[in-house]
Amino acid sequence: MSSNSFSDESLFADATPVAARPDPSSLLSDLTEPQHRAVIQRGGPLLVVAGAGSGKTRVLTRRIAHILATGDARPYEIMAITFTNKAADEMKKRVIELVGADAEKMWVSTFHSACLRMLRMNAEVLGYQRGFTIYDAGDAETAVDRIMKELNIDTKRISARSVYSAISAAKNEMLTPAMYADRAHGDDPNHRRIAEIYRLYAERLMLANAMDFDDLLLNAVLMMKKDPGVLHSYQSRFKYLLVDEFQDTNGVQNELVLMLAAEHRNLCVVGDSDQSIYRFRAADVRNILQFEQRFPDADVILLEQNFRSSQTILDAANAVIEKNASRHAKNLFTERGQGEKIRLYRASDEYDEGRWIAGELRRMKNSFNVGWSDTWRCSTELMPRAVCWKKKCFAQTFRTELFRGCASMTEKKLRVRWRMHVLLSILMTKLQLAG
Repeated sequence: MSSNSFSDESLFADATPVAARPDPSSLLSDLTEPQHRAVIQRGGPLLVVAGAGSGKTRVLTRRIAHILATGDARPYEIMAITFTNKAADEMKKRVIELVGADAEKMWVSTFHSACLRMLRMNAEVLGYQRGFTIYDAGDAETAVDRIMKELNIDTKRISARSVYSAISAAKNEMLTPAMYADRAHGDDPNHRRIAEIYRLYAERLMLANAMDFDDLLLNAVLMMKKDPGVLHSYQSRFKYLLVDEFQDTNGVQNELVLMLAAEHRNLCVVGDSDQSIYRFRAADVRNILQFEQRFPDADVILLEQNFRSSQTILDAANAVIEKNASRHAKNLFTERGQGEKIRLYRASDEYDEGRWIAGELRRMKNSFNVGWSDTWRCSTELMPRAVCWKKKCFAQTFRTELFRGCASMTEKKLRVRWRMHVLLSILMTKLQLAG
């Protein structure tokens, strides 16, 4: 075991003053009954199936705050994992607002940041120095390209980017170079070439005392498997482990979560199989679907009340998604009223799409006599509707036409706010196909 696994323990000495805890009941007053149960649950695994717009962030932050307020754990005994730095910062900020600055000592981060922190303290277990370099995607592709040229591999027939993607996918499945080579697909020459490149790439990284982003996850798992002492130190330390967007975890992330939660078993995962859209990034929806098989004693709580959309939109979503065979059954509902009927517009091309949307936005802006930012709120809340695309939603021609029609908005703001309409577009396309 590394002698510095807890080099930051000085932050958590018993002599550190503990701020006055808030009244735990004050954290529960404005929650729905399912949210309340998810916040106060203790004593084992918990799966929170959170439908879209059901307040999952509130549940996560209140659960953490409630654990601290009841004294069930101290801040440094809690690890919360999200998928973006922005989400992690927001979660920690909310918890601090609820229970005070003592919550600063929690581990709230992305998977990569958490693994980097653990590797920095224990890198020597795998033969690295603690000051190892991190390769970004560009650095990694350059290294792969160099190896391919040394092996006289024609990069016009197989690109460095595709090879790096294959190596990345292998790491996300926890396949080392040797394991990947053993998985040779018959006489597939490309697989053999990639296996050789992967082996050399891993060797070059080690010699350079470097890791790529995928290594941060894989090496954290390998480190704890190689040194049981390091694994036990983190298992005993984190009494409560919470993971957001669990449906988007891949194989190595799932393995890391299961390893860390093995001792205390106070694992809370929040997610929704219906919202799993990152398979192209190696996300494996089976991680959330099989959670109850891995933890037969797990409590399962459904968050089905939506706080954003009208019942019309939710009925359409329910009608589409219920056709999925592998999912956690739930029925989204709202108290916001039935809302307008969904209207379908078939555009002839992307120019027509842009003109129609721009015209609708102008009409709503004039009808409600509001600015552009409020117009988008009206379009998504007061007058919900969807557009059925025939071509790519972000085609340059479409953006140009839309920008022309809403000239007083910046193109950046249009791109950001357009995401809601893209999701509704996909929904309506599937609804049409299903009907």
